[in-house]
Amino acid sequence: MMRYTHWEMPKEKDMGTFTVRHGRRYRATISLGLLESLAGNDTIADRLRTAGFDDISVKGSGSTRHAEARWPKNDATAEMPVQVSAVTEIEAA
Repeated sequence: MMRYTHWEMPKEKDMGTFTVRHGRRYRATISLGLLESLAGNDTIADRLRTAGFDDISVKGSGSTRHAEARWPKNDATAEMPVQVSAVTEIEAA
């Protein structure tokens, strides 16, 4: 029996970049591959937390998830994982 202990995003070329700003909230649509879609929402939230986000909410199941999170750190620009198909800044709750 195979066990998956963590979810890793593939390292691919030509990923888009996105800038996150201190204290702002973001909503993202996450499109997962077949094996990635087996990950629970808690696992996806953990990956976002590892990337630096906090106040995270992940909803959905299967291959499409919707996440909301706040960026507490200084402004930063980075490549977006290929799984992130859309990101928008949203009003603070």
